[in-house]
Amino acid sequence: MALPSQSRCKLSFGLKLRNLCRNSVSTDDRELQKTKSDQGRRLKEDLKAAKRKERLERSLAKLQKAKQNDTSVYTSSAAPGTKKDTLCPLPKTYSPHYTEAAWYPWWQKQGFFSPEHSRDKCIEVNNTFTMVIPPPNVTGNLHLGHALTNSIQDAIVRWNRMKGKKVLWIPGSDHAGIATQVVVEKQLYQTDNKTRHDLGRYQFIEQVWKWKKQKVDNIYEQLKKLGSSLDWERTCFTLDQKHSKAVSEAFVRLFDEGLIYRKNRVINWCCHLKSVISDIEVENVEIKPKTKLQVPGYSQGIEFGTLTTFAYPLLNSDDHICVSTTRLETMLGDVAIAVHPQDVRYTHYHGNKVQHPLVDRHLPIICDETVDPNFGTGAVKITPAHDVNDFNIGLRHGVPCIDILTDDGRMNYQCSKFQGMKRYEAREAVYEALKDLGLLKDVAGHSMVLPICSRSKDIIEPRLKEQWFVDCTEMAKLAIEAVEKGDLKIIPSSYEKQWKDWLSNATTREWCISRQLWWGHQIPAYKVVTDSKHIWVAADSLEEATKKASSKTKIPAENLVLHQDEDVLDTWFSSALFPFSVFGWPDKVKYNTSNYHHPTCCLCTIDSL
Repeated sequence: MALPSQSRCKLSFGLKLRNLCRNSVSTDDRELQKTKSDQGRRLKEDLKAAKRKERLERSLAKLQKAKQNDTSVYTSSAAPGTKKDTLCPLPKTYSPHYTEAAWYPWWQKQGFFSPEHSRDKCIEVNNTFTMVIPPPNVTGNLHLGHALTNSIQDAIVRWNRMKGKKVLWIPGSDHAGIATQVVVEKQLYQTDNKTRHDLGRYQFIEQVWKWKKQKVDNIYEQLKKLGSSLDWERTCFTLDQKHSKAVSEAFVRLFDEGLIYRKNRVINWCCHLKSVISDIEVENVEIKPKTKLQVPGYSQGIEFGTLTTFAYPLLNSDDHICVSTTRLETMLGDVAIAVHPQDVRYTHYHGNKVQHPLVDRHLPIICDETVDPNFGTGAVKITPAHDVNDFNIGLRHGVPCIDILTDDGRMNYQCSKFQGMKRYEAREAVYEALKDLGLLKDVAGHSMVLPICSRSKDIIEPRLKEQWFVDCTEMAKLAIEAVEKGDLKIIPSSYEKQWKDWLSNATTREWCISRQLWWGHQIPAYKVVTDSKHIWVAADSLEEATKKASSKTKIPAENLVLHQDEDVLDTWFSSALFPFSVFGWPDKVKYNTSNYHHPTCCLCTIDSL
């Protein structure tokens, strides 16, 4: 039924008046309501917190009372190392805490884990079983993986003891150069807002030793909790005096034999750590087209997975040649353009040169059969100082190598107006410069594999640097032959192929063993500067190095100035010597008295090592 016109007007007026009253509420009233609401919410939260605290206190009280009446925890007034009292009240149910308590200190005190623990103190070579623990890193506490592998090793060790053999299982820990230094540096920055450079080398190393002491004690306690039957009288650390002597001796011998040498090669460089890192510390990550990643030292994500095509103008011509790259900033280090000799598209360019558009440099066009005509434009920019393949091409054609980076990842003096820029800032600047010159042709999404540092998560830069290397050729051949002859047995045997394939590849590689770190074995090599040149000698001490240098240069020792290399050795160089140094090598007397334990019988490890 429709309302009369007058009634409709009254209703409309009433609604307007109500809305007007609602809108007239002051801002102060709204603030007051909000304050009351916040107070009410905080009051509810406080009540909930109080109830949680009350429940927790009741639970703790119950737990404390249960502990007082609990027989599952072994308690004894006897001194540590005393045989466990098994006549005390037993727990109602099985309790690992009760069962395991007190036994390990007694085993240790009785010397049960020593190979000499027997009625007849005689040890026969054919009746021994020796194993060294893969020394855990002192970067932190042990994890589940350590628990698994050490349990397996302990089972092997105890099984051989049950067979009547004289068993020796040697414990130890690894200084883990890069890993430990990174962890301590992070802690130093978080607690004191300082870097290692603020402290200086020696004070920083003192900090790392404090860290090592704290962590290694806990690691050894964890191993004891696992029941690992290790001979703790023979505990070793890869930076202790005995091991350091072995490392220095090995380096000097290999240097004198020509198997260790110093040369320029393309290595894995981490700009964040300012150090070389090994292949095993590089994670090769597949990147989808146009993916942004967070890179240390940059506030915003950096885009990867793009293939940029740009043109190089030919000298004395209006023509140009196009190349493609996923690392545009490296074009500042280009020294040549390579094409396949049978690629008909570029036949008429053979022997010509192009003008670098951003630096004052002429680049020859060279022919090389390793160029893939189907990649990009078929023409390849050659940057020998920042790519392994380009370095090899550069060696074949005699073109120069130009390093464009500083150790911290900035563009150096070779980069003209881009000098001082961070590498990925330079990438954007080069892009804009090429665009302004009309030389930028295309930017396309491109799947790629990106090398990332497993320690710092920085992007690895292939970089030409003078470093120390080991010639692995003969060593790899001997390791392959040892398995083929049956002198070394790999279990399971299915991994023999992986062993052979990896070592066969290693015969063509050089192992870079120098690291730009402070924590580790300082390289026992000394640089001798003369008027005409400088040479390197390796020795255990400065005095010995001076004698060697004087003999080589025919210069009196008092007229020579020597500087020890500040770099340290790759952790794996020293860790590889662990099974030798723990038995006293290179001390012939100590080593010969322990020769019934060497070589060791078994090594438990993982396939990636």
